Amino acid sequence: MRTEAEFKRVLTLFPVVLFGLAYMVPLTVFTTYGIVSQLTKGMLPAAYIVTLLTMLFTAYSYGRMVKAYPYAGSAYTYAQKSLNPHIGFCAGWILLLDYLFLPMLNYLVSGIYLNAEFPSLPAWAWSLLVIIIVTLINVRGIKLVAGVNFALIAFQFIFITAFIILSIKGLLTGEGAGTLFSTLPFFNLDGSVSLVFSGAAILCLSFLGFDAVTTISEETVNAKKIIPRAIFLVTIIGGVLFIVISYLGQLIYPNYMSFNDPDSAGLEIAALIGGNAFKAFFFAAFLAGGFGTATSSHASVSRLLYAMGRDNVLPKRIFGYIYPKYRTPVFNIIIVSLVALSLMLFSLETVSSFISFGALSAFTLVHISVFAHYYVRNKKRSLKDSVLYLIIPLIGVILCIWLWTSLSQLAFMLGLSWMAIGIVYLAYLTKFFTKRPPELAIDEVAIEERQTTISS
Repeated sequence: MRTEAEFKRVLTLFPVVLFGLAYMVPLTVFTTYGIVSQLTKGMLPAAYIVTLLTMLFTAYSYGRMVKAYPYAGSAYTYAQKSLNPHIGFCAGWILLLDYLFLPMLNYLVSGIYLNAEFPSLPAWAWSLLVIIIVTLINVRGIKLVAGVNFALIAFQFIFITAFIILSIKGLLTGEGAGTLFSTLPFFNLDGSVSLVFSGAAILCLSFLGFDAVTTISEETVNAKKIIPRAIFLVTIIGGVLFIVISYLGQLIYPNYMSFNDPDSAGLEIAALIGGNAFKAFFFAAFLAGGFGTATSSHASVSRLLYAMGRDNVLPKRIFGYIYPKYRTPVFNIIIVSLVALSLMLFSLETVSSFISFGALSAFTLVHISVFAHYYVRNKKRSLKDSVLYLIIPLIGVILCIWLWTSLSQLAFMLGLSWMAIGIVYLAYLTKFFTKRPPELAIDEVAIEERQTTISS
């Protein structure tokens, strides 16, 4: 009898955290630095604090749900099992916005930066080269992905350390604001709460690393214990880095309206504090971060597609296939690469809008899943449980919706159009909703036995 290939549980806490940080990219703070600085009137760190607060509530809900369902699929799995299969399908469809478009965002940015530095090749050719390299790494397996992530994260942290030291040195010698301590990056008379929340809505993109961690649950040893820890560590480490870097950046370069190009504000700040040599260092570190995110996000979306294929939501022979030699969803990895090529026709603004809409929608469904699974289904309604499974998720929903309503009209138009396509496909899949869509079949005993065997 032929046995289906399965993922191999090989990841421990450290590589899982690295996977999430690589997906998040510590240097992503410079991707939207100039735009959000101008939008918030110089209160970028305040916007990051609001986003971090929202993400901590969301990370809590993800941690609770991964304990209940430590399997690939993220919000798709949680909504499907806690609410109903139709909502689960919608959650998975929404997640595809994040996972399909985030690799594309990194491929586009990598191509643009490489073309700017090496114009002999067009941007699309550089993007294609990066796609090919990332595809090969992902086909070889998650351990190779983790190894690549470690090298790229280490390089970024070296740059971040140098950035912090040079910024502090410059401030102490009178550059920029001339002080290490100022309340202006958190509150000034030019800004407002609404502007801070508008900036925070954009910055949600920076925190998608903790969500990606849940997609490798089936490749993690003792996932019920390790994944929740990794989620909080990734969120806190990333959030603190974003706040510190943006705070020092606002002080060393306080005139946020004077950037020659807000899209590349990081290059101007790096040149200011360290000259051309440090600018080149930033360029290399920023590209390394983009490559790390592309590698991690490519791996994540292939596993989300695998979860949906395994359930026959998507054709199982293709999307639910695991290549026995490397234990990777090889067809999904190739499909994501092909989609990335077609999406190169989209602008960065369009891709970013899609990701923001999808992220906040999925986060909201995860909060609701916590309430449905623990408070409603399992009747955990003591005073302590009411705080854990009712009040905290409710606060998370409110914060996510608040940020969601701060998105642009373009994000809503594109996001709702994507949802309409998903609902039409769901209607076809369920014969106009007359039958239930395929559900994730979970053999709890078998999963636990495999975890025990591997752990021992």
